[in-house]
Amino acid sequence: MKRRSFLLASGAASLAVAAPSKNTVTVLCADKAVKLTEVRPDPKDLWIRAADLPSINEFHVKPQGACREDTCIPIPHDMKSGPWFNLSAFARKLHQPVVADSGVWSFGEIPLLSGAFLESRIAPEFAVPDRKGRLVHLADSRGKKRLIITWASW
Repeated sequence: MKRRSFLLASGAASLAVAAPSKNTVTVLCADKAVKLTEVRPDPKDLWIRAADLPSINEFHVKPQGACREDTCIPIPHDMKSGPWFNLSAFARKLHQPVVADSGVWSFGEIPLLSGAFLESRIAPEFAVPDRKGRLVHLADSRGKKRLIITWASW
């Protein structure tokens, strides 16, 4: 074998070994299909890049946990490893149904964000002036159904 051919072949082989392995996975969640080109190999869990989490379920990894709007879920240390986030362990923590087969992971509704939990929440107290300028408190309407319409110019 000529020296040049050997160097080219060995260089290509070393590049193939040094390149990170890329596994393509499709994640189904909330009527969305997100294709991920980089996941961390694990036989039982789905490790994704933390930066990909918002595109899947609108949660963002922050110092206080995984947050979505005003809801933050504390993340144990074993659910995060550098840039990686264990999405399937997070789903188990939230009691979210998960099914995986042939590179497709399907996540069901998050019970914390749906149905009975939202219906049982109590709106925070606030007061606004009515059309005549009198201050109206939300507490004055407790136990009654009210439609609150807001508007902003921005």
